Amino acid sequence: MAARDEQIQALLEPSIAALGFELWGLEYLSQGRHTTLRVYIDGENGINVADCAEVSRQVSSILDVEDPITGEYTLEVSSPGVDRLLFQLDQYTGYIGEWIEIRLRAPFEGRRKFKGTLKGIEGEEIVVQVDNHEFLLPFTSIDKAQVKPRV
Repeated sequence: MAARDEQIQALLEPSIAALGFELWGLEYLSQGRHTTLRVYIDGENGINVADCAEVSRQVSSILDVEDPITGEYTLEVSSPGVDRLLFQLDQYTGYIGEWIEIRLRAPFEGRRKFKGTLKGIEGEEIVVQVDNHEFLLPFTSIDKAQVKPRV
């Protein structure tokens, strides 16, 4: 996780928890001059639009006061959804046996993309079975990981 993301997460997490939600993760997307901060929240009973609006108001106030992002940006607050992104190592344990897509920052054994079944976690590595081969991917090398429901 980038230092900026860690700073923003540390800033927002206590307030989101005080509202009764879990800060699932952050995405900071920059495309040219347009920047989006996407905040994913989760709750015991799921997330609805009113929950997102409540958290958005709180997060917006905090970001206005603390000003950790330079320039203009769009704030989005969302549920992680069924095809959720995984941000922290401990989040993977709840999805063992599920189909997952992983993109690495740099190639591993000649490839950056892996689509297969999440088999488990061994220390700081994610075990993914692609076809009949298991890969141990270092968590620190993962750029993006997303659970994909099987259709």
